Amino acid sequence: MERPLLTVLLLVGLIIGCAVGSAYARARRGWTDYQTAKKSVPGARRGAWLLIRGVAVKAAVIGLLLFGAVAYAAVGSDDETAGPAPSPTTTQSEPPRR
Repeated sequence: MERPLLTVLLLVGLIIGCAVGSAYARARRGWTDYQTAKKSVPGARRGAWLLIRGVAVKAAVIGLLLFGAVAYAAVGSDDETAGPAPSPTTTQSEPPRR
């Protein structure tokens, strides 16, 4: 009579042990993954800031170039390459011949 009871208790203990063991392994693996991700965050943050800085520098250079172009267009150039403007004179045309 004791033998079947011991067999049942052993089977229940093995099932509970397997469940607890797999839960422990899952928790341990999760903790290891968390520690790995936590260590990689500063490097990823540094990389993100470098990318943002690069974009900001490019935007600033483009903004300065646009500002310079608008300022140059507003002031105009000192070079008088067009020459003198034509005077508004009337020209006499010949009447049509028949």
